[in-house]
Amino acid sequence: MKLTIITPDKPVYSGEVTSVTVPGSAGSFEVLKDHAPIVSTLEDGKVIIRTGKSEEIIRIIGGVVEVVHNEITVLAEGIIEN
Repeated sequence: MKLTIITPDKPVYSGEVTSVTVPGSAGSFEVLKDHAPIVSTLEDGKVIIRTGKSEEIIRIIGGVVEVVHNEITVLAEGIIEN
């Protein structure tokens, strides 16, 4: 699957992933390959990105996620830098 995370200021992440967990407004949920199309608002929280070998966490400030045809796009209002 292809994941893209962008903010109004800059692109944050782009790459192939095996799964992604996002902080949905009604609770966190995981997106796996062949997930049904969905659009959801996001709360402040962690986007957990898993590839075959590693896990990365990006903290976002709200936004929207869209999943269509194994492409996940996260439009975040901002990110919290570590």
